Amino acid sequence: MSATNNPTGRLLLVPNTLDLGTEPEAIETVLSPAILAIAARLDHWVVENAKSARAFLKRVDVCVPLHAPLQSLQIVELPRPRKGDPNAQIDAQAWRALLAPALAGHDLGLLSEAGLPAVADPGAALVQAAHAAGVTVQPLPGASSLTLALAASGLNGQRFAFEGYLPQEASSRAQRVRELEQRSRREGQTQLVIETPYRNQALMTALMQLLQAETMLSVACGLTSPAGWCKTQSVANWRAAKPELPDKLPAVFMWQG
Repeated sequence: MSATNNPTGRLLLVPNTLDLGTEPEAIETVLSPAILAIAARLDHWVVENAKSARAFLKRVDVCVPLHAPLQSLQIVELPRPRKGDPNAQIDAQAWRALLAPALAGHDLGLLSEAGLPAVADPGAALVQAAHAAGVTVQPLPGASSLTLALAASGLNGQRFAFEGYLPQEASSRAQRVRELEQRSRREGQTQLVIETPYRNQALMTALMQLLQAETMLSVACGLTSPAGWCKTQSVANWRAAKPELPDKLPAVFMWQG
């Protein structure tokens, strides 16, 4: 998309599908024609992973031809913390540098690996930098695994909290789960967490052990995909069912005491 008369372009938060790591679905069943048309016009992208972003754009091209060859598009990856130091801070100037196309008057797309950018996603730091730089941020509508899972769970959708990933160390995880269950029971708040798919079963086993038998536990796997499902029942019933969760489908785990 070429420069406009505006002093800056916009940072467009472009939604992705939710089928990362699974059999790709028809992109037009998840993203609207308007979103596909916007994505097809963009020359400048900041993405979580360049390879998967190119795969996304190839899928867009099937529905709405890209206005320029894929190899000519500027696709830049989000900066990552130094290896071995996940808590390392990335310099503010690095984030601002990514906004150069927008500051030059071009629209800039932000793309996550799956779902909505900046929600449970490192792109949030770029959005913050855009606000600081006076760049207009425009979110585009698309699917979020968190809100879809919550809607399908039947748990409290008026009061909820997304807690991200739980600690991997067993005692720390146990303490955190019990704290969140107490908060849920005290405040009527649904708790949402996620896990890397190959650890789905390990987390499910831990939750069934740690949560109270009467607590309602919901699991949503691979929503929007043909194999997707959501099931909500008491922890006691989950224990009796002895579930085996898939190790490739992304899942959202939710509970309410």
